[in-house]
Amino acid sequence: MRIVPTLLSAAVVAGLAGLTATTAQAAPVHFTSAHGTFTGYAPGAHAVTYRTDLVPGGAQAHVFGTSARGTGTTTTLIVTGLLPSHEYGAHAHVNACGPTGDDAGPHFQHTPDPVKPSVDPAYANPRNEIWLDFSTDRFGTARATSTVDWTFGSRRAHSVVIHEMHTHTDPGHAGTAGARLACLDVGF
Repeated sequence: MRIVPTLLSAAVVAGLAGLTATTAQAAPVHFTSAHGTFTGYAPGAHAVTYRTDLVPGGAQAHVFGTSARGTGTTTTLIVTGLLPSHEYGAHAHVNACGPTGDDAGPHFQHTPDPVKPSVDPAYANPRNEIWLDFSTDRFGTARATSTVDWTFGSRRAHSVVIHEMHTHTDPGHAGTAGARLACLDVGF
């Protein structure tokens, strides 16, 4: 079972390399890659689980991304070792992981909502944020991909947070996905 993340990672990297070949002539491509094995919080931890009943210690997450002017930003999340046949939400967040899920701050928004917390579907949506909702298979493995038509400027996301349910889209609840279960630092 440990070979699955390696094989999936190689497949994603190969796909990203193909994207680079077609976009490199148009604009520089920025690559993002992060990997972590979830543990309880400790200073310096980069993959933290806050709810071991839903994201067990030892579960893993991999994030791969490419970003280029003209093609936008594509982010892929691969997880292993989570609960089987379960729905999770996941989003890019503004801050790095910390002792609590709240330390990751709000979702990163390309066009920030002036109202906090952001629950307006005009801002809290998968075109203005990076949403990576997924459903695990019977082995607790899943993959999710987000593609947006923008790239990061001077403001950047710093983590991906896994939430307890798929993301809501209705007014007043848009962008919400329940409790923050785990966090992976990502250098977007």
